[in-house]
Amino acid sequence: MRAVAGGVLAVLLAAWFAVLEVFWLPLQFGSVPVPLSIPVAVAVNLLLVTGTHRLTGSRAAAVLPAVVWLVVVLPASQQRAEGDVLLIGDWRGLAFLLFGVLGASLAVGRVLGAPGMPAGRPAQGSGARR
Repeated sequence: MRAVAGGVLAVLLAAWFAVLEVFWLPLQFGSVPVPLSIPVAVAVNLLLVTGTHRLTGSRAAAVLPAVVWLVVVLPASQQRAEGDVLLIGDWRGLAFLLFGVLGASLAVGRVLGAPGMPAGRPAQGSGARR
């Protein structure tokens, strides 16, 4: 039950942070752009994927936050029927997409590339019996 709740929480957090990051992207102080969304996207994607894997123990569940982030962010970069585009079309938008995907792919690669525990064998560690 804890694994399911952790997976659902990670998916909801990924969607919420993706929307928040898209809306933070045009942030400016005066005329100076402050692309706070870029480091936040990298950090959140790294932490959510890794945290989901640790919480659920499932590699498939660990990939879900990265997929949800992409599902929310990519449609924000496309023009709507009214002509509105949420993701700004300058260097900040490109850097946001690039580094957000990079952070997610690094975390997913680290999770999927980690050696798995053989099926049917107990964990070996300080508390395991031999």
